[in-house]
Amino acid sequence: MNRTLASEQATLELGAELGQRLARLERDNRNGLQIHLRGDLGAGKTTLVRGLLRSLGLSGPVKSPTYTLVEPYCVGGLNIYHFDLYRLGDPGELEFIGFSDYCHPGAVCCLEWPERGLGWLPPADVVIELWAGCDAHSARVAARSDQGRLLLPDPCLAD
Repeated sequence: MNRTLASEQATLELGAELGQRLARLERDNRNGLQIHLRGDLGAGKTTLVRGLLRSLGLSGPVKSPTYTLVEPYCVGGLNIYHFDLYRLGDPGELEFIGFSDYCHPGAVCCLEWPERGLGWLPPADVVIELWAGCDAHSARVAARSDQGRLLLPDPCLAD
């Protein structure tokens, strides 16, 4: 699915749509989920996660985990871990931060800059690519696994 995001609000709405689908999926399927967020600085990765978390009922702040590497949230009965791997010096550092401990049934890992963890990350279930343009941003959302296809079952959101 390709979508033009004409404003920050449109990016929040895309995140909310994914969050609503996630809430429905998790009632029936308690496998973990890996959502990889790709895009340049300022493309809207954290904004999209903010929309996802808000749709699940989070009212507190959603900050970029650029310096903390991970921000955990328990919202809507889900454990959601928002990672930002931008400052990762080596993919092997994921072992030192205990990344595998976050990948458990029912957990949702939203990873910004997943290419920085190449070789250490589980395969993506969903890949969201974001681009910042002069007049608008764009998004491409694609399912990459059976679990991802459960989240994105219709052609308007699936690959």
